[in-house]
Amino acid sequence: MKIAALVFNPIQENTYIVWDETKECVIIDAGNNGPREDIVLKNFIAEHGLTPKMAINTHGHFDHTLGVEYLKKEYGIPFALSAKDKFLLETASVSGMIFGVEIGKLPTIDLDLDTVKEVRFGHTTLQVIPTPGHTPGHVALYEPQTKNLFTGDTLFRESIGRTDLPGGDYSWIMRSILERILPLGDEVTIWPGHGEKSSLGHESMYNPFVVEVLNQEVKP
Repeated sequence: MKIAALVFNPIQENTYIVWDETKECVIIDAGNNGPREDIVLKNFIAEHGLTPKMAINTHGHFDHTLGVEYLKKEYGIPFALSAKDKFLLETASVSGMIFGVEIGKLPTIDLDLDTVKEVRFGHTTLQVIPTPGHTPGHVALYEPQTKNLFTGDTLFRESIGRTDLPGGDYSWIMRSILERILPLGDEVTIWPGHGEKSSLGHESMYNPFVVEVLNQEVKP
């Protein structure tokens, strides 16, 4: 499995193109915003001879969904998102206004990630792991053979996603990290929605939010 990260829009969001030897690909959290960024994504897909099969989102915040409608029109592919985050699509124009980002037409959901345990393309299977907290319907996407995990805005390098936006919950995001993400193993590489990649081993040692909770659990 191969992974490329393109950084898009004023929020500096990571859009991931993921493909395998079949050249079929999925686009995770398409944040491309406007014609210039659309062309960057389109050219990358063409230059690598890829065939898009699905746009998949870890969650519904506008900075992660800005490019999905373009992909649906350009390639005729479905859009996968938890239906719990549908309200974020419906309120995206207001959220964008707060951050000074103009929001165009946003997509409708074709595949509710609450209804599936995995998504497939080519010879690759991504496990869908519910990780609520940053948003109610947030998911992580995990490829167990290569141990790659797309964490969206749940877990960053030495940080976590904010929980002060509508639908956020700090207790839930920490439960998602501690009970559903960290048990996957130290060797797992994480690809977050913003910033640099990391590993679960690194986060267990150096993420202050994680370390604080883990230290509390081992105190006598």
